[in-house]
Amino acid sequence: MEEKILAAAFPFWDRLSGQEKESFVQGCVPAAYTKGTHVHRADMGCKGVILVHSGLLRVYIVSEEGREVTLFRIRQGETCVLSASCLLDAIQFDILIEAAEDTQVSTLPAGVLDRVMEGNPYVGLYLYRQAAERFSDVMWMMQQILFMGADRRVAIFLWDEMARENKTVLSMTHDEIARNIGSAREVVSKVMKYLSEEGIVALKRGQVEIRDREKLKRLLP
Repeated sequence: MEEKILAAAFPFWDRLSGQEKESFVQGCVPAAYTKGTHVHRADMGCKGVILVHSGLLRVYIVSEEGREVTLFRIRQGETCVLSASCLLDAIQFDILIEAAEDTQVSTLPAGVLDRVMEGNPYVGLYLYRQAAERFSDVMWMMQQILFMGADRRVAIFLWDEMARENKTVLSMTHDEIARNIGSAREVVSKVMKYLSEEGIVALKRGQVEIRDREKLKRLLP
């Protein structure tokens, strides 16, 4: 792992000693995941901090009935610290992480982080701060599920995806949209049919084309 990549990803980098930096550089584990592959789940143990180099990871939970609720997503250049929750005494939170696209990551193992945290408080401070920011994302998602209609949640998701990918043709199924907004596929299909009838989107097999950006924008909160 190149030091400049770690320096850009972790704001505490300049607070590390030369030995601590070297342990991070040598300890990072690269990995590549194809779309749909599990990156982390409870039975895999405490993984560590995941840094995304390319692609997209989806962090979600599953209800007893098997319903998936996406909590947030991790994009290129971002990190996920909840996969290292064993290092955070105040946080007990079982999550699942899967590759939403073909994704390349590096993981700083929990063992490496734990050794550095013992002598460097800035690392622990970063982990707790990042965890707090992610919980803010979780609360935003819960507010959407509890207080927004499915049409607005679909509109927000499509708008964000269009901005992220910088294109109007999105490769995704109704089931993928449903899992990302915490809804049922049947509900999403009804919303997509409405959007299609209004000329906002055009539907193709495995694709959604945004036809009218202005109408879509009016559905946003």
